[in-house]
Amino acid sequence: MIRTLRLLLLPLGGALLLGAASPGSPDLDALIARYEAFTERFPMEAGRSDPSHSPEGWPDETPAAMAARKAELLAIDKALAALPGDVRASEDGRNRDFLRQIIAWRVQGIDFDERRFAFVAHEGFYNTPYYTARGVEVRSEADGRAWIARLRGVPGYFAQQRANLERGIATGWTQPVRVVDVAVSVLRKQVERPVAEDPLLAPLDGRDALVAEARTVLEREIRPAQRAMLAYIDGRYRAHARKGLGIANIRGGRDYYSYLLRYYTTTDLTAEQVHALGLSEVKRIRGEMDRVIAESGFQGGFSAWLHHLRTDPRFYATSREQLIEKYSAAAKRIDGVLPKWFGTLPRQPFTVEPVPLDLEEGYTTARSGGGDFSRGFPGRFIVNTSHLDQRPLYEVPALTLHEAAPGHHTHAAIAQEHPEWPSFRRQRDLLAFREGWALYAERLGHEMGVYRDPYEKFGSLSNEMWRACRMVVDTGIHVMGWSWEQARACFTENTALADINIDTELARYIGAPGGAVAYKVGELKILELRHRAEKALGDRFDIRAFHDLILAQGQLPMTLLEAVVNDWIAKQK
Repeated sequence: MIRTLRLLLLPLGGALLLGAASPGSPDLDALIARYEAFTERFPMEAGRSDPSHSPEGWPDETPAAMAARKAELLAIDKALAALPGDVRASEDGRNRDFLRQIIAWRVQGIDFDERRFAFVAHEGFYNTPYYTARGVEVRSEADGRAWIARLRGVPGYFAQQRANLERGIATGWTQPVRVVDVAVSVLRKQVERPVAEDPLLAPLDGRDALVAEARTVLEREIRPAQRAMLAYIDGRYRAHARKGLGIANIRGGRDYYSYLLRYYTTTDLTAEQVHALGLSEVKRIRGEMDRVIAESGFQGGFSAWLHHLRTDPRFYATSREQLIEKYSAAAKRIDGVLPKWFGTLPRQPFTVEPVPLDLEEGYTTARSGGGDFSRGFPGRFIVNTSHLDQRPLYEVPALTLHEAAPGHHTHAAIAQEHPEWPSFRRQRDLLAFREGWALYAERLGHEMGVYRDPYEKFGSLSNEMWRACRMVVDTGIHVMGWSWEQARACFTENTALADINIDTELARYIGAPGGAVAYKVGELKILELRHRAEKALGDRFDIRAFHDLILAQGQLPMTLLEAVVNDWIAKQK
């Protein structure tokens, strides 16, 4: 039986931690189990970003398949709505409300036929086989043959995605040329790579006979499919790319953007409200930047300061290996102060590794990669080591706090240690919670003493300004008709971000609207809740307990997180 989530009062500062205390409503447990079964079959409709984990091979994303998934989601929701009213005031009620909200979001996404956007710049269906290969473990010949059989399905998966893109062309739901350019560059690198060096063979290392068979599949089936897709996206699709950058330029695009804001921020903020909030944050952070520049003793204006940061060789690594070492050193330095701020830390370690060479062009600066401690896989802190002259070292501490500890890795690893939690509380798809927490972790670095000099402090503020500009730029592009140059100006005038990072990020926001604004919305809500608790509890406020409380939720919409913190404050009183 699936046990529902409980809030348990544990000794550490009165922190409320999730756990499986006792069986909840049998009917709710059964519906959660039904939803769990659905998520195993259709990870994307469970909000996961890893379609490669579907047990049915490559995901079926045809309109007919999507309609069937919608029907199942609606059936589960109808049964949840019919549950007795007495669960409303309990934690069971909170879980039910959250699950119903997730289902509503998923159904709305299906109704918008999102699969017409089969790629969003450097992320797309063409990377799914490669992401899958990194998580495949071949322990027997049967495992190897299963992987080869799955490789044979790649051409069919590509054909399905081409049909989705064709439906996008027919309805005007296409990406603009700047996003097409990124997709073409990724596919071209995949096509040009020698078959013998293709990462799709990596799971079969050491099994020569199976490797030979897989190479034949790659040469005769997968490469032709990749070449055909490259020609299609660079040809017919490019010819039908949407003219404007913003999603509001397509039919129904403004309604779609409003839906994306609700989903990503888990609030009812409008595009105009998000834009105004972003402008306010830009102004506040700029003031803090000016104070840090004065602290450094630098003589000159803001533009001169940025030029100094972008051109002084001491701020840049001289080799890929050195950049990895800088990140590794920062991670260990942060480890040394975490116990003062957290009562519960995960068992799973993480490793620092470079972005694969075939993905690094157009890839973000750094990213957290999932691991599986139960299977012997560590968490991964993935760093882009290309274009070293545009990867400043003063950004290293902030990015480490965000992507590794106590940011994404800590959050995900703690959730992984509780397999009894339902998946919708363990996944990482709610950007406002997940990215809001990671951005809060960056800001916490100032209190933790992680930033050692004005340059690293400015690097943190530059990253925070980056997220504030996202709120301004994302809404500006998609609703207010901003040009590339207008959007770029917010970054070039207010941050120390290198040109390559700015262009990569802009392509990302254009290709995947709405998500970029969730970081700041989530961070500001967590800060608001912390300040509320500090004010209400005074000397009884325990920062370790507060942090443990937030991480112990797995993930929640901001409205439900606020309710949890309010309950915690009341119990502390």
